[in-house]
Amino acid sequence: MTISEELSTDLETVLSGGAWYGPNIYNTIERVSFEAAYEKPPGSVHNIAGILLHMISWTEEVMDRMNGMAASMPTSGNFPDPGAPDEQKWQNYVNDLKLVNVNLLGIIQHFPEEQWNEMINDTRENKPKVTYKGLILGFIQHQVYHSGQIALLTRIING
Repeated sequence: MTISEELSTDLETVLSGGAWYGPNIYNTIERVSFEAAYEKPPGSVHNIAGILLHMISWTEEVMDRMNGMAASMPTSGNFPDPGAPDEQKWQNYVNDLKLVNVNLLGIIQHFPEEQWNEMINDTRENKPKVTYKGLILGFIQHQVYHSGQIALLTRIING
């Protein structure tokens, strides 16, 4: 199996497959009502909608890095404001997450095998330097972490 195949399989598994740790990311998000998405339990810094937008922002940043752009904060912000509760807007956010992941999977599947172990374009001071492969592995971990947050917030909100 090539690195591209391995990484795209790993990402597809946590997004929509049979992840060994429990519900995949899309299953976790599909359990969230739009009302719950905008609720912020006491002590929470972000609501679920904000976390989902954060996941989208970082997917876009990872795509930029995979395309050779310099590493930076996401252009849409680290935690974009989800705004006022709105059912259609929530559904759009869910659809946007799926769309950016389709695009990222395409980049991963077509990434040149000989470049996976090259360092990404990152000139930031005091930031760990990673390869393209390390970037995708870290991204997968990032998305699973936030999916766990969403699962916990959903449980707190719904009781």
